[in-house]
Amino acid sequence: MKNARQGEIIKIIQSMDVETQDQLLEELRARGFSTTQATISRDIKELRMVKELSKTGGYRYTLSERKPSAAVDARLRTIFKEGVVSADVAQNLVVVRTMPGLASAACSALDGMEIEGMVGSLAGDDTGILIMRDNAAAQQFSAEIHKLLK
Repeated sequence: MKNARQGEIIKIIQSMDVETQDQLLEELRARGFSTTQATISRDIKELRMVKELSKTGGYRYTLSERKPSAAVDARLRTIFKEGVVSADVAQNLVVVRTMPGLASAACSALDGMEIEGMVGSLAGDDTGILIMRDNAAAQQFSAEIHKLLK
């Protein structure tokens, strides 16, 4: 559903000038997508959309030409691999233990990886909490973390 909605958002902004989130929401609803403004806002962020000056003098959404570099992604993965000590699951939460002072870096790395099913993260000094959509997503991601740590 998310991929279909985001694909439709891309089609919309490529075919017409969209100035506001409300206008984008209306276009999506007209095309059969039931969603909220908050979801649209997250989609805009995930798709890395920006506003640019249109030919008519207004502003319109467009896809950013800046892509995250592979070097940054590799560095984030390295920080995660070297800083994480363990991971455990508690219902839809994944608790990640790190070396002292590295929880924030590990959570930032995870946030940057755009993990399916992850809603967000919170970090302390040596502990990070990953909030997953459901228990199954937490179990699955915890298993992936354990593979990375081996």
